[in-house]
Amino acid sequence: MSFALHGLPVSRGIAIGYAHLVSHAALEVTHYVLPKHLVHEELARLDEALETTRKELAGLRDFRPQQAAAEFDAFLDLHLMILQDEHISTAARDMVAREQCNAEWALKTQMEALVAQFEAFEDAYLRERKTDVVQVVERILKTMSGQPGHTPPSAQHDLNLILVAHDVSPADLIQLKPHQFSAILTDLGGATSHTAIVARGLNTPCVVGLHHARELIKDNDMLIVDGEHGVVLVNPDKQLLAEYKLRHSQLELERQKLKRLKTAHATTMDGTHIELHANIEMPHDLVDVKENGATGIGLFRSEFLFLNRDTLPDEEEQFEAYRAVVEGMDGLPVTIRTFDLGADKQIKGAVRVASNPALGLRAIRLCLSEPLLFRTQLRALLRASTYGNLKILVPMLSGASEIMQTLQFIETVKHDLAAEGIAYNPKLPIGGMIEIPAAALALNVFVKKLDFLSIGTNDLIQYTLAIDRTDEEVAHLYDPLHPAVLHLLAHVISGANKAGVPVSVCGEMAGELAYTRLLLGLGLRQFSMNPAQLLATKQRVLTTSLPEILPLTLKLLRAEDPLKIQDMLLRLNA
Repeated sequence: MSFALHGLPVSRGIAIGYAHLVSHAALEVTHYVLPKHLVHEELARLDEALETTRKELAGLRDFRPQQAAAEFDAFLDLHLMILQDEHISTAARDMVAREQCNAEWALKTQMEALVAQFEAFEDAYLRERKTDVVQVVERILKTMSGQPGHTPPSAQHDLNLILVAHDVSPADLIQLKPHQFSAILTDLGGATSHTAIVARGLNTPCVVGLHHARELIKDNDMLIVDGEHGVVLVNPDKQLLAEYKLRHSQLELERQKLKRLKTAHATTMDGTHIELHANIEMPHDLVDVKENGATGIGLFRSEFLFLNRDTLPDEEEQFEAYRAVVEGMDGLPVTIRTFDLGADKQIKGAVRVASNPALGLRAIRLCLSEPLLFRTQLRALLRASTYGNLKILVPMLSGASEIMQTLQFIETVKHDLAAEGIAYNPKLPIGGMIEIPAAALALNVFVKKLDFLSIGTNDLIQYTLAIDRTDEEVAHLYDPLHPAVLHLLAHVISGANKAGVPVSVCGEMAGELAYTRLLLGLGLRQFSMNPAQLLATKQRVLTTSLPEILPLTLKLLRAEDPLKIQDMLLRLNA
């Protein structure tokens, strides 16, 4: 029987293959009371399962695919941290000893208590971390039942296998060697789930939030996965299969053609040069940057050096990471953002749960409130500035006061380094992110005090529209084409260009092909995006004539009706 399932598309592409169902360790464990003399043995069994699971997770680094997301090691660290958390391990042991219950029941009880705490968070991203808790406990229970991890499929036939699971952790994805799978389908999950992030890093089509796929799909069912629209076709007819095979072949052909553009200059049809830079999280992302022909690093998110670890990176560790990236780019510009910690990205041991984390102590606010932490990073950045073309980008600035405090702080660190005889670039460019509406509206002070600007469209849209884009209840209201957003973008780009201050866009809009010509028409000449999006964006630039798109862009800016704006965007991309 043919039927279709609809879910949330989190990683693009089309896959055609056969279903491989992964068993779900249902957390329905029995509860029984142990004789007192067996409690010691039960505690030993629990300790053995915890240690076996710990070794499993720690050992997964050896099987990390080269194309896995840069954050994968951080995911492993998070799961190890949950495994060792006293709310799981210690509390479960205490419960077994106190109530003489079986270890499985104690683990499930403690897991439910911890999940309830996560569900109380207002921030959608933090709420979703409850999934990591469940995945860790599920892994321990599998170990206790004699079925650690998942069993990879046998290579019994040369079929494209599509993973179908109720839920799957990033660790399980790696253990299953996901490069064997054409696509990944799960009942649970959201756009910010770690599984979704890993799938995107592996360039594997993925649809999550399917709810009942694990129940409705059978092993070896023929599947078509449309990662663009979040559609899964089960046992499709010959006509649909032929149609999607053609689309799949066309996509593969397009990918191969795009590779030819690696060394081409990103220049519009009328001869205007456009800079296409890359966003990265860790030094080893340079491989993807170079493979896709980026002309610089537009955003190095330095906070990923700080996440999911027991100790903070010291000055030397940070210096070596920054130097590696700067030297690796061979003189091309490298923009490193000072750490954007806080909200959903917390330093271990310093968690601050605010009523609204996105509006709390984060980014530059946190830097200025933790001067020793900020000073350490700035020293490392300044030292690395002598090894190439380094720029410093400061996140979440809101006005003159924060700009002046930040610049004075940097001058103080420069003075200290000079007194110690340590070299640095005295003319190191300092830039600011425009991601708060107040910053966009107070642009004059930014262009006077800073050397360059970078527009973070993700937060700018979120704060302008008062929309939490990670919250499924309101995510549909997150609209890059809202007139207020477009006017802010036009104001910032135009104002920076008039002042002669370089401006770029480093948010998700920069890598969305639908918005490339719109941003060009607004006057943007520098984009920064995920390396995988660079070649497609370059192709769009090469086929764009600025004199042709400018009139329509101006009309679009004057429009107020959402339908008219969408229609003009389609005409812009025709």
